[in-house]
Amino acid sequence: MNAVIYARYSSDNQREESIEGQLRECMEFANSTGVTVVGNYIDRAFSAKTDNRPEFQKMIKDSYKHCFDMIIVWKLDRFARNRYDSAHYKNLLKKNGVKVVSAKESIAEGSEGILLESVLEGMAEYYSAELSEKILRGMTENALKGKMNGGQSPFGYFVDEDRKLQIDPKTAPIVQDIFTMYADGKRMQEIVDWLKAKNICTQKGKPMRVNVIQYMLSNRKYIGEYKYRNVVIPDGIPAIISQELFQRVQDRMVKNKKAPARHKAEDDYLLTTKLFCGKCGAYMVGESGRSCQKNVYRYYKCITAKRKKSCDKKPVRKEWIEQVCVEKALKVLNDDALLDVLTDRIYALQAEENPRLPYLKEQLSDVEKKITNILSAIEQGAFSEAINERLSSLEKAKKDIETAIIQEQIKRPFLTKEQIRFGIEKFKTLDIDTQDGRQRLIDGFINAVYLYDDKITIIFNYKDSTTMVSIDEYESSDNKTKTAPKERSTP
Repeated sequence: MNAVIYARYSSDNQREESIEGQLRECMEFANSTGVTVVGNYIDRAFSAKTDNRPEFQKMIKDSYKHCFDMIIVWKLDRFARNRYDSAHYKNLLKKNGVKVVSAKESIAEGSEGILLESVLEGMAEYYSAELSEKILRGMTENALKGKMNGGQSPFGYFVDEDRKLQIDPKTAPIVQDIFTMYADGKRMQEIVDWLKAKNICTQKGKPMRVNVIQYMLSNRKYIGEYKYRNVVIPDGIPAIISQELFQRVQDRMVKNKKAPARHKAEDDYLLTTKLFCGKCGAYMVGESGRSCQKNVYRYYKCITAKRKKSCDKKPVRKEWIEQVCVEKALKVLNDDALLDVLTDRIYALQAEENPRLPYLKEQLSDVEKKITNILSAIEQGAFSEAINERLSSLEKAKKDIETAIIQEQIKRPFLTKEQIRFGIEKFKTLDIDTQDGRQRLIDGFINAVYLYDDKITIIFNYKDSTTMVSIDEYESSDNKTKTAPKERSTP
């Protein structure tokens, strides 16, 4: 029987050595029961109350590969501290032929064992809930006293010996300058450039970026407001800026949020690196121009026609061609039968072997042939101590190779069909009225687009998937239409 070990420690009062202790005792249990350990999954400083345990989640996914039959934990509270989570994951594992055993808690098979396991899980859940309540009470009391509950102090403050925020005389003036500059009309990027020129960094020594400035400008701690969960204390900490300046900044941030965004040269062109000229096969790149009336027009133009003038492919309006592609991607997304096919293909793709697996399997086949030959010789009466030693050596080699194969299989991520389908269905929640939503949709489904004078060929991100769209009255329309032309055929 093959097994893996799951070990975890969750808080600062547990040391790194506790992991090693868990692994050692789990290995002793495996050796005493004749179980072969083929891998370890270790979560360091993660709580069992949350599903956000990377190695735990990887272990659950790997169980679908049927590479191990057992998960060994030091105690059941290492697996989960919530009986519902425990039951949920154990049920998943059971369907995959995997059971969870405790190295330190002797639990019998049958109804009595199930009852005992439920009791142990209930005790772990009670302990976890009680501990959480105590911690929450303590942190709430700290907040009421204006004390920090951990984490990084905001730029412009430092934490004193009583764990209270105090104004830092060196960095607080910089905070005032940042708020004042933004309120007076400076853009966030201009503020970042100013900070860079003065070699001003964050508390961690990293460069100031736009997202840091944005967070700083909306942080109410700078007006003296201290907040923890539902506890809000006005004047709980010393204020660095005035209420009036803070409100001016908030008003401008709201105004700028509603204003139309400035166009970015490449980011705004959704088909960059995907759109090709149907005549010469070269990339079509985004460019813009202004009319006599100062109106901005945006196009995709063949790069060969642009640079070498050796291709006569006409430019195409950006909005028009992108809308065609978005509508065709949506058509694929709304085809349930096609999504079933996609799900099956992606699922099958995961089974493709990595470069090392064929080598290991070839080795295994060679060893198995040698074992078969020796056994045949023994059956015919050819037996000696040397032959016996050789047989033992080959059997050990076989076991080592089988373990290596399992470990290689475990390394590769593995998603169930349900998880794959869920991931695909998430595309339906995209807001295609936004630039980001349209970009993600196109990137997810469209591999390449070839633009001809009379048709558009769209190649999707799955095998044998080409859609051809005809362009009616291309010249006369001047590509001003906002809707996709009629589909001609789908090979």
